[in-house]
Amino acid sequence: MRLTPLLTLLCLLWLPGLSVAADKTVYGLTEYATLADINLDVAAKLDTGAKTASLSARDVKRFKRDGEHWVRFYLAIDDAHQHPIERPLARVSKIKRRASDYDPDDEKKYTARPVISLDVCMGSELRTIEVNLTDRSAFEYPLLIGSEALKHFDALVDPSLKYAAGKPACAATAQIAE
Repeated sequence: MRLTPLLTLLCLLWLPGLSVAADKTVYGLTEYATLADINLDVAAKLDTGAKTASLSARDVKRFKRDGEHWVRFYLAIDDAHQHPIERPLARVSKIKRRASDYDPDDEKKYTARPVISLDVCMGSELRTIEVNLTDRSAFEYPLLIGSEALKHFDALVDPSLKYAAGKPACAATAQIAE
């Protein structure tokens, strides 16, 4: 008899967590994504252990246009992407180097990567996220979506699923999640 009030209290404490989870979209470990700004469909890996999103890019060059900082790059996805892409530079991020990427003669433990804003669609959700540019051609997925971007998608990631959201089908304008 004394357990009933305790069980009731535990159930009441647990219920708010269910309503928060109900508002989230379940994505798999991998998802299809459309880079709306570039008009490109890619496979993406969702990585809750990574903070930032990364897009596979090569020949990344910073330049100024009308006094503003911009970046020009080529997609490092396949040979079909031979045209340069230019976007305003949002910021420069400092990414911690992996052990395999660390040069003992170089004291820097971080690498600087340019960051741009991109409209990305997964499932039926279109969000503007920040993406750093780095050569991911050695990896299976050209787009990595980290925890900061996943917050914008109100995402729950189930690593046992693949392509849970289906093919991207988004409206024309991005929603900026706060």
